Amino acid sequence: MAIFDLAPAIEISRKIVREKTNQVVLRLVPDTKTGQVAADRTFGMFLVGIFTIGLLALLVINTALAEDAFVLQDLKQQAQVLTDEREAILRELAAQSSPDKLAQSAIDLGMVALNKMHFLDLSVVK
Repeated sequence: MAIFDLAPAIEISRKIVREKTNQVVLRLVPDTKTGQVAADRTFGMFLVGIFTIGLLALLVINTALAEDAFVLQDLKQQAQVLTDEREAILRELAAQSSPDKLAQSAIDLGMVALNKMHFLDLSVVK
């Protein structure tokens, strides 16, 4: 089937489209006789209102983000202080737990170091 065989069908469809297109009337604005048209001033006020609302929303969002940034900074500072305190406590604990410091604390409490070991025989006790 060649393209030339379809030529009459194409020509007929073009003719139908042209007839239908001539019948359609497109309107970009409402008819002033049947509808009301907004004034230029009203439309301008509407645009200014939308713009103002958008700017206020943007201002609120930026303010909330800035507030959250300050809170985050404060929390980071508190976390750093707590980390430093924890490290200081761990260093003090390590110093207090050293064998020399434990021996000195035991002597201060009145404990006596034994030179030889003694074992308890619990099999004798009934």
